[in-house]
Amino acid sequence: METQPLNRQTLNTVQPPVRRPGFDPATLSAGIVHLGLGNFHRAHMARYTQELIERRPDQSGFGILGAGLLPGDRRMLDALGPQDGLYSLVERSADEETVTIIGSIVGVLFTAEDSSALLDAIDRPEIRIVSLTVTEHGYCLNRSTKRLDPEHPQVARDLADPEHPHSAPGIIVEAYRRRRAAGAPAFTAMTCDNIQHNGNVLREAVLTMARLRDPALADWIERNASFPNTMVDRITPVTQADDVAALARDYGIADRWPVFCERFTQWVIEDRFVDGRPAWEEVGAQFVDDVTPYEFMKLRLLNGSHLAVSGMGRLIGYTFIDESMRDPLITRYMAALMDRETEPTLSPVPGIDLDDYKRTLIERFANPRVKDTVERVNTDAPLNVLVDPIRDRLAQGAGSGGGIDLLALALAAWMRRIRGEDEQGHAIEIRHPLADTLREKAIEGGPDPRPLLGITALFGELGENEILVRTVGRWLASLYEAGAAKTLERAAETLGF
Repeated sequence: METQPLNRQTLNTVQPPVRRPGFDPATLSAGIVHLGLGNFHRAHMARYTQELIERRPDQSGFGILGAGLLPGDRRMLDALGPQDGLYSLVERSADEETVTIIGSIVGVLFTAEDSSALLDAIDRPEIRIVSLTVTEHGYCLNRSTKRLDPEHPQVARDLADPEHPHSAPGIIVEAYRRRRAAGAPAFTAMTCDNIQHNGNVLREAVLTMARLRDPALADWIERNASFPNTMVDRITPVTQADDVAALARDYGIADRWPVFCERFTQWVIEDRFVDGRPAWEEVGAQFVDDVTPYEFMKLRLLNGSHLAVSGMGRLIGYTFIDESMRDPLITRYMAALMDRETEPTLSPVPGIDLDDYKRTLIERFANPRVKDTVERVNTDAPLNVLVDPIRDRLAQGAGSGGGIDLLALALAAWMRRIRGEDEQGHAIEIRHPLADTLREKAIEGGPDPRPLLGITALFGELGENEILVRTVGRWLASLYEAGAAKTLERAAETLGF
């Protein structure tokens, strides 16, 4: 099939079954600035916004201006700039796929070297929301306290030159300072990252940085701004070269950076916005007073299971999540982990059948059309999706350790992988702010988890818990002595799953 570059000039030549936007993208104006214009945002929030504008033309003032904050985000500008912000979204179930051209992105900025254009954009009074998907690493937190780390290199740099910030918290604080100086209203800062109480975490980071600059500025932000918590869910893998080639071959679209994701999507948002918001509830988002039960459900059941499956899968030798789920022991392990250890840490979730939710998760992970790599999950998933439920289980009285056995196995797999080499001695790339320390402690300890558990930035006081040390140590020793596949067999036999 003949292909042509994707942009506004060629948009009208795109043919069914590909869906074009139900509006002229050139007519949109930005009401949202989004920090971290990666695959997830483009599969999720940008998709909801497109659907809303198609249904409600009066919402066309909520177009999205995307910004990349990291040096690696140059790719975003190089790909989406020539395409006028347009891209293909391919949504896949096990049996079929749909392709939609997304036109809700009105522009892209690359700010790793200079944030002035981004700050000028946020100054505009029509910008009502600054949203984020920068991963947990982008918040510059102490990983144990989940609060801003004043000694973080990015924080120190921004405090030294606060009017030319580079970090997400620094950019938001400076944007609020400029709003305050201009006598303009505050915007809503809305995070869509997979962090427990993500809005509270962002608020605390912003206020802490603001106080380090000017306590009066922090007071103004506290009185005038809003940081709603959200729960977001859609499995969105890294775009693969083979998928890009298939899109061109099957649909005639030459897209520099398409997005491929599952069909399932969920978005729960606390309805706390200070200067208006899009009517996302009309296209499936759920606005609630308190997102806590929903975020706990997702973080504990989905994200915790994702990291457990990807950790064991990588050690056994699998590349993809769906490939790992074809291993019956891994599927049974995931089911047992949810039933026995992570679901019991949850409160009731209004409107959700948890048994159905868990069954759906297993189906989603096993979707053969969503080629999500175990390395993507191992890299992106925050360790707290295992550490937090372990802490809760121990507080519930896990006794001799049986109550955390399955979580401890997942943590042991993480520790074995963080050594930086697999069971055959092949290198594993560890991308983590503490990568050098983690590898050093993993090698130092080997089958003994105590050197790693002693990293207080990750484990805090939990690293000294005797039950955790003993239980993780048993599984870690087995991983070193017998390997991951045999260890999983032992776990299935011992724990009866």
